[in-house]
Amino acid sequence: MAQRDRQPVERNLAMELVRVTEAASLSASVHMGKGDKELVDQAAVDAMRHVLEGISMDGVVVIGEGEKDEAPMLYNGERIGDGSNPQVDIAVDPIDGTTLLSKGLPGAIAVIALSARGTMNVPKEVFYMDKIAVGPEARDVIDINAPVADNLQKIAKVLGKKVADVTVIMLDRPRHEQLLKEVRAAGARIKLIGDGDVAAGIQAALPNSGVDVLLGVGGTPEGAITAAAIRCTGGALQCKPWPRDEAERQKCLDAGLDLEHVYMTEELVGGDDIFFSATGATTGELLKGVNFTATGAYTQSLVMRSRSGTIRWVDSIHDFNRLNKIRFTQA
Repeated sequence: MAQRDRQPVERNLAMELVRVTEAASLSASVHMGKGDKELVDQAAVDAMRHVLEGISMDGVVVIGEGEKDEAPMLYNGERIGDGSNPQVDIAVDPIDGTTLLSKGLPGAIAVIALSARGTMNVPKEVFYMDKIAVGPEARDVIDINAPVADNLQKIAKVLGKKVADVTVIMLDRPRHEQLLKEVRAAGARIKLIGDGDVAAGIQAALPNSGVDVLLGVGGTPEGAITAAAIRCTGGALQCKPWPRDEAERQKCLDAGLDLEHVYMTEELVGGDDIFFSATGATTGELLKGVNFTATGAYTQSLVMRSRSGTIRWVDSIHDFNRLNKIRFTQA
């Protein structure tokens, strides 16, 4: 019998990135509950950078820990990898929810996303953006400029639900007081979270997550990272710049930023192939956190690729006695 012609197996960078987020979560989780956000973040950054430098790629950090004078590693513009192809943009959040992890609260995750060079676009002049995110079924019916009630009614219709059965997730912040009133007036259910903007956006875009839509104002870098994940799920994210005060508003205008512009998912993260990985640090609704044992640890990760649309949950057992590198930095 003639053998079928087969395409060569493509390199799936997402399966390499899971080692990066596992290392970050393992290292940071050692400091769970110690009340030190900086310690948590530094441990995650150190571990993430160590594993990233061994990956065959020519990467540039587009969304990282800030400018070079603010961050010694994983700073915006830093070159990562061994310099070989592919050429990629990198977005990292070593721990999304440093406060959560430092207090031992649920929902902290380590996150990384990759796309082709020049495809990540985030307005750096503004710290926050207003957002709406949904899964594939509702991707074509949302409009961030429309009234909240209109969006919730359209989302409910395409999901085959009543508005009363639609669950909205948002950060519990004073700036959302009016938004809360509008969601409640529309009759939808609400899930308030203390931190974890990226995890919340991913939940809104995943099937059977218990969340139907993300609404509200969150970090701009987190918006781009969320967009990368949503490109993989087939959902949609819309964002608008949200200046914190008049000074930031003027800074945006001076830089030529259109404050009324709506950033769509593909504008925030373009290209044909996006890779995404997240690993739980503390157990939340999206992922289980790090569970240390006498000889190692268990981790759970979410790994996605946009081209194939494959979504994987990866459960890993780490045996520290077999590691050849410094503890918690090699998977």
